[in-house]
Amino acid sequence: MGKRVGTQTVTIESKPKIISTTSIVGPKEGEGPLKDYFDIVLQDDLNGKESFEKAESSMLYTAVVDSIKKAKLAESDINFIFAGDLLNQITSSSFAARDMNIPFVGLYGACSTMTESLSVASMIMDGGFANYVVAATSSHFSAAERQFRFPLEYGSQRAPTAQWTVTGAGSMVLAKGGDFPGVTHVTIGKVKDYGIADANNMGAAMAPAAVDTIKQHFMDTGKGPCDYDLIATGDLGKVGREITSELLKEYGYNVDDIYIDCGEEIFDNERQGTQSGGSGCGCSAVVDCGYIYKNMLEGKFKRVLLVSTGALLSTTSSQQGETIPGIAHAVSVEF
Repeated sequence: MGKRVGTQTVTIESKPKIISTTSIVGPKEGEGPLKDYFDIVLQDDLNGKESFEKAESSMLYTAVVDSIKKAKLAESDINFIFAGDLLNQITSSSFAARDMNIPFVGLYGACSTMTESLSVASMIMDGGFANYVVAATSSHFSAAERQFRFPLEYGSQRAPTAQWTVTGAGSMVLAKGGDFPGVTHVTIGKVKDYGIADANNMGAAMAPAAVDTIKQHFMDTGKGPCDYDLIATGDLGKVGREITSELLKEYGYNVDDIYIDCGEEIFDNERQGTQSGGSGCGCSAVVDCGYIYKNMLEGKFKRVLLVSTGALLSTTSSQQGETIPGIAHAVSVEF
C-alpha cells in the first residue's frame, strides 16, 4: 500500500514544512478575540475596490504575495499554487492568479478548501513534484451573502443557527526543509449528507462529515485525542461544534479538552451579533494561518489536527430543494 494508511489517510513521509503564512481579515474579524494574530486587518470591506468580489480577490492576491515574501522567495520559485473560494467558478482565486506568474490549480471544497489545498499541496511535495508550493483560500461576507442567500439591502433576519461568512484570506508556503511545522498525515474525507436542507444551519449539515473524517483519521493512524494538543474544525460554529463533540463521544472519542472550532473562536458571538459564529473558506484559513500557526511557532501547540469543513450546496441545489452534503479533510501538522 506504500504511503497509504487505512482507508482514507496518506502518510506524508517527507513532512513538508509550512515555512510562512499570511492572514488577512476584514474590519469585523479585526475586532474579534483573535485580532492580535492576524497579519493584516482591512480598514473597509471593499479594500479600495469597486465590488466585494474584487475586494476578495485582492485579499487573496495580497496574502499569497506576502507569504512568498516572508519566505524570502520570489514568484518564480513557486512551482504551484493551489487555491479556491466560494464564488461561482472560483473567480476570486483565478482572478488573483492571473496577476501572478505561477502555475495555478483551482480547487473547490466550499469551506473545506484550506485543508483541501494543504492536502493536495502536501501530497504533491511528498511525491517529489515540487520544491515550493502555495496553499491558499479566501471568502468575503458580502460576496457570499448575495450569492448564496439575500442581498444585504434586503435586511433579512438571521436565524440563531446562522453563521457569519468570514471576510478573510490565508496563504501558506510549503518547502522541503527548515525548522518549521511539518505536515505528517492527510485524511481525505467522504461526502456525507444527513438530510439537513436549511441553509441557515450549516453547522448541523457539516458536523457529520467532520465526525466521520476525525473518526477515520484516528482509525487509520491508530492515534487518538491524547496524541494531539489541539483539534480544530474549520467552520461549524457553536451549533456544529457541539454536535461534533457529542457524536464523537458515541464513537468513544472524548475531544472536549483539546477541541475548538475556528468559526466559534473568530468572533465574540454575543457582542458582535454573529449568531452561531463564523464560516466560509477564509474562516479556517485565517485562524490556521494566524492563531494556530503562530502558537505552534511559539511552542504552545506541538501536534495539531486541522479539519476544515465544507457545505457543498449551490444556489441552484437550494432552490431545487436539495439537502446539503458536507465534506471535511484533515491534515496533521507537527512541530
